[in-house]
Amino acid sequence: MLTLSCEDRVGIVAAVSGFLAERGDFIVESQQFADLDTGHFFMRVAFQPGEADLGTTTRDFAPVAKRFGMRWTLTDAAQPMRVVIAVSRFGHCLNDLLHRWRTGTLPVEIVGVVSNHEDFRALSEWHGLAFHHLPVGSDRAAQEQRILDIVADAGAELLVLARYMQVLSPELCAALAGRCINIHHSFLPSFRGAKPYHQAHARGVKLIGATAHFVTPDLDEGPIIEQAIERVDHATAVETMVNTGRDVESIVLARAVTWAAERRIFPNGGKTVVFRR
Repeated sequence: MLTLSCEDRVGIVAAVSGFLAERGDFIVESQQFADLDTGHFFMRVAFQPGEADLGTTTRDFAPVAKRFGMRWTLTDAAQPMRVVIAVSRFGHCLNDLLHRWRTGTLPVEIVGVVSNHEDFRALSEWHGLAFHHLPVGSDRAAQEQRILDIVADAGAELLVLARYMQVLSPELCAALAGRCINIHHSFLPSFRGAKPYHQAHARGVKLIGATAHFVTPDLDEGPIIEQAIERVDHATAVETMVNTGRDVESIVLARAVTWAAERRIFPNGGKTVVFRR
């Protein structure tokens, strides 16, 4: 799997496809996008290799990448991305990710669960996962360092905040830049704080939605990856709105994690380029 971004110019697609063709590599999927507003180019190519191994291909492609000033990665698509999940006391997103992983519909390798509460220890351990209880005490920096250590020790590329109800410090956000995905309901910034669905119900909201985004120091304002909505009406009970919101959150987060694992997401300033299937 080859992914790259660079300043847009003539000849990038030809150089990449020509490089692969000369080596007998067979392209099975190719997507590209030129952002005319920023002048940046993005490309994702999945290919079946010919004779060369990953290391040799990486070495040989380096001069092509240098010529175009590319930011690029070349990975073995057969090796699933390793992921750590963080959760607090709402388990719908965690349950959904674990079920998808267990049934082979989430293309990742979940390698651990982190939580500031003990609620989901039994569930995590039933799935054979290490559960790390990291309560938030007076030494917040030490608690966040443990999270970083767990991610590093597990060889994880991605931390997924599956309703982890803690604000990450700017230092942790920086350490995990581009490698940490969060999910939240769509009512922000209108209905903050406790019981947002109750607030929305009282205001007659007609759309229930969710947003998955990369985590940045700006709370819930990182580059958006995916969003979805469901309609409700005047007859919808607040409990139904809550359940609908949880379903949408689970679906949106699963999509974002899937696309991250398949190397489909590219940072593009304050937004993202996502090569959906």
